[in-house]
Amino acid sequence: MNSELTTIVNRFAYEGTVCEIKPLGEGLINDTYKVTTAEADKPDYVLQRVNHVVFPDVDLVMRNIDAVTSHIRKKLAEQGTADIDRRVLRFIPARQDGKLYIKVQGAGGEVQEAESGQQEPTYWRLMVFIDNAITKQAVDPESSRAAGRAFGNFQAMLADIPVKLGETIKDFHNMEFRLEQLRDVVRRDPAGRVKEERVQKMLEEIEKRADEMCKAERMGREGILPKRVCHCDTKVNNMMFDQQDNVLLVIDLDTVMPNFIFSDYGDFLRTAANKVAEDCREMDKVQFRMDIFKAFTEGYIESARSFLLPVEIENLPYATALFPYMQCVRFLWDYLSGDKYWKCQYPDHNFVRANNQLHLLMSIEKSYPEMQAFIGSLLK
Repeated sequence: MNSELTTIVNRFAYEGTVCEIKPLGEGLINDTYKVTTAEADKPDYVLQRVNHVVFPDVDLVMRNIDAVTSHIRKKLAEQGTADIDRRVLRFIPARQDGKLYIKVQGAGGEVQEAESGQQEPTYWRLMVFIDNAITKQAVDPESSRAAGRAFGNFQAMLADIPVKLGETIKDFHNMEFRLEQLRDVVRRDPAGRVKEERVQKMLEEIEKRADEMCKAERMGREGILPKRVCHCDTKVNNMMFDQQDNVLLVIDLDTVMPNFIFSDYGDFLRTAANKVAEDCREMDKVQFRMDIFKAFTEGYIESARSFLLPVEIENLPYATALFPYMQCVRFLWDYLSGDKYWKCQYPDHNFVRANNQLHLLMSIEKSYPEMQAFIGSLLK
């Protein structure tokens, strides 16, 4: 066993005797390990190193998570739910101060060198491992309907949370901010790419939709549209299922923060309802899948209708278009910046991604009438 990881685990108030620590999963953000205990009557655990480059305020992240999981746990208890530890994540407090994370200076595997030559601290948390539970990667109508129910129910349970959460990634889904980022890089043109004819055409398409796509921020300022507690990373693999294919819980809570409900609704459909991958170069194959839209929307409205306002429901088609538009803006921003943010396999990779999202947006726009009619049918 890795002695540094064992030392880190021992700083948490867990039960049992650690007998094995090994890597778990293939997460892109955090480093994750399964901690196995020797005793049959004690739980196993999941140890994670929180990526503090992506999430610089780890204390805020964990305070948000604590507030959310505590509120869901209380709701489940009031409902008489059995086996609550399989329905909501349980984090183990640190022995020294009771916080749900620890800070480690210069230990625990990979660390970064600070400018001073000193090793930067790493941040760790420990949670109970959920046995006999699986995640899924496949996106089909069945899993999309389950995702709609799960994320709608997640929002519904947190609709009355008494704690005000903070933004773990500032302006993460703020369309006005993303457009200003793009306009700034267009003005500066650091990579000398702005004058490309294809870039100019894409900028025209972006700007002619800009006012409409920023309406969520305007409605928020006018008090028409509320911010609610949202997951902000709604993917099929951010749910766990039992062996009978029932959704147990929503996981990966680092991005949980106040946002418009459009974040959870539109972001799922952006990735799940595109017939091809977001970097497919064959634009004629990019198409919005109405079967995925209908399944996810059916599940979402079923579980979230109890708290949704009419203005939120009537703008769900807008939310569906908003996220491909936002991602088009962000991919183009990175292309014009010189490909600094996303990893690229070839020189035009970010432009291809942006073009893909623009074509997905256009496909969605053609589907507006059908989308509106379907949502109306669900409300009757």
